[in-house]
This record gives sequence, C-alpha cells and structure tokens, in this order.
Amino acid sequence: MVFPPLCHACRAFIPGAGRLHLCPACLRDVRSIASPLCTFCGVPFQTPGGMDHPCGSCVISPPRYSAARAALSFHGVARDLIHHFKYDRKVHLARPLTLLASRALTPFVISTGAELLIPVPLHRRRLWERGFNQAVLLGRPLAKLWGIPLVVDNLRRIRRTEPQVTLSAAERELNVRGAFAMANPAAVEGKRVLLLDDVYTTGSTVMECSRVLRKGGAAELYVVTLARAVAG
Repeated sequence: MVFPPLCHACRAFIPGAGRLHLCPACLRDVRSIASPLCTFCGVPFQTPGGMDHPCGSCVISPPRYSAARAALSFHGVARDLIHHFKYDRKVHLARPLTLLASRALTPFVISTGAELLIPVPLHRRRLWERGFNQAVLLGRPLAKLWGIPLVVDNLRRIRRTEPQVTLSAAERELNVRGAFAMANPAAVEGKRVLLLDDVYTTGSTVMECSRVLRKGGAAELYVVTLARAVAG
C-alpha cells in the first residue's frame, strides 16, 4: 500500500508486476527485433516471413564486425525508457532494460562464443557530466548472465565528440573518427570480442570501435545493442 508496484513507463498500478514492472499495454508497445534481418548488421526487413540474408548496404560495404544484433526497436515505450535511463539519470531502469535485452540477445550471444564483453566507452568529461556510462551499467548484469568477463578499461574514448543525436549519418562518421584507442591491444589479440552499446542508429560509433579492436588483433568481433533505430 505504501509503495505500490507502478509501471516504469506510464506509472499505472500493476498487480503482480513481476521483474519487468511494465504494464501489459506498455509491454505490447515494446517491439522486439526478429527475423527476417540482415545477417551482418541485423537490420530487420519490412517484408514478413522469409529468410535472413545480407542487406544491400552490407553487400556493398561489409562492416568491420562479424555480425550485429539489437534486442528492441528504438520506438515508443522502449525509446522513452532508454531516454529516461540515459538522460534523466533513472539508473534503476537498467534492470528492466537488461531483462528485455537478455531475452532477445542470449541465443545470439551464446552462438558467438565471445570471450570478452567490452562496452562502448564515454569520454572522461562526458562521464563526469553524466555520472555513469550507460553501456557499463547494462554490461554488468549481462556479463554475469552470459558468463563473459566485462572489460571496461581497455577500449577508451580519447577525444571528446559532439552528441551524435543531432548529426546526420555522414556527420556521425566524421564525429567519431579517431575518437577511440586501446590501452592494451594484446588483451584482445586472438579473442572473440562482444562490443556492447545502448542504441544502434547509423552504426558509426560501433564501426569505429570495431576498427580499433580489429587493429588490436581481435579474432572475431560481434556487436550487441539494447535497441536499434529502424526506418518506418
């Protein structure tokens, strides 16, 4: 009665809230990304049914990573929860977000045989301003669930960049070029690495991180994100 279970999204009372604390209406609005999708970048195709296959963009310009997958479409309730988590410092939302991510991504992660989980880093100034790295907060419970060591101090953002949210695809690519480096490349040499970020929009950030990790000697590189921006 004092602390009734409320939906994280709409604040409606939900008896038997469970671990997610999302009401049925809000949960229905959360869209998981599923097949058919691109076998490389993971973008879902709009046509129902069918088989997974490479998209045109990845055929023309293959990504530096082996494969990328996202749990949710960056839309509606999922987008609102991520924004509240990331920009409003509602860090308690890491729990329902990681639960949603684990349900969708665990089969893919198991199939990769990843040996290291590396979250995309923030620049130290941005980290000081925000107070936390959202990818690290998501990575801690996921690393335990997947049984993969979480490495937070090797891949580093060495140059402060403009917020990507206001930039075009071309501007995003230029914005992050040369922004990352590795403190100890030998630690990833010959390893199967899983790179973690919150949202995949144009892929410019994870592509630049992938370039640096590949240069460091990573044998295989996979990308997982909580959500992905999907056209339409």
